[in-house]
Amino acid sequence: MITGKTKLLGVIGYPVEHSLSPVMHNAALTQLGLNYVYVPFPIEPQNLEVAVQGFAAIDVVGFNITIPHKQAILPLLCEISPIAKAVGAVNTVSRKDNKWIGTNTDVEGFLAPLRTMYNNHRLSQRVAVILGNGGAARAVVAGCAELGFDKIFVVGRNLQKLEEFQKSWDHFRESQNLHVHTWDSLPKLIPQANLLVNTTPIGMYPKVEESPLSVEEMGNLPAGAIAYDLIYTPNPTKFLRQAQQVGAIAIDGLEMLVQQGAAALKIWLQQDTVPVDVMRQALRQHLGLS
Repeated sequence: MITGKTKLLGVIGYPVEHSLSPVMHNAALTQLGLNYVYVPFPIEPQNLEVAVQGFAAIDVVGFNITIPHKQAILPLLCEISPIAKAVGAVNTVSRKDNKWIGTNTDVEGFLAPLRTMYNNHRLSQRVAVILGNGGAARAVVAGCAELGFDKIFVVGRNLQKLEEFQKSWDHFRESQNLHVHTWDSLPKLIPQANLLVNTTPIGMYPKVEESPLSVEEMGNLPAGAIAYDLIYTPNPTKFLRQAQQVGAIAIDGLEMLVQQGAAALKIWLQQDTVPVDVMRQALRQHLGLS
């Protein structure tokens, strides 16, 4: 029941109608019995600054950010967390002392299932291979560095973009173990990969029968390797079906989506726990997975 006392949360992007965030956040808020509502706000790039000012005027508690605003929001914030500075993007904004504070919960979302699997052990002898060098890859690099991977290989198709990607980390601790390679280096990298992450859009709807790798290439993964696809629909992707075929452990992007949302909700509500299971189940039902 929305009233004059209902507090506002939301997600901004353009377009934003495809966002699944309202599904999981409103399920959690209902479960908690809180008088909040989470709304998608379609905001065109030229209207971003006035929208953020408007959010302050109507006392919005906080909001998520999706494409194309994750970098553009940076100059409009009063404070940015160290992890958001390293990633170069903000996906969660909260209001504190009349100031907008930005952070990035994508890193925590990415890490959550891995922490469980690795049981919080430091991974100083482990190798991560990351396919793609866009914005999503940045959150994955930060996450792998936090887990303590000995080597983090980022693989892309454009050497100039790869070099720019590496240079952008120069002033951050993540740069110590980071190496960039072009796609033709994969035959020598895959046999080393304890963790293989797809951050590319290959395999996403509508091209659901595509994968960034062949099953033969994935067959060279070492025993016990984890294959992680940031795509959450289709579920599983062809990439993950191939991984399971060669005996690798598969993680899909749905858990990252749930966990980054849960991390954001904890910040807005200023509490240590939120109903993650309710958020996950709401998404699975919405996507027809359960």
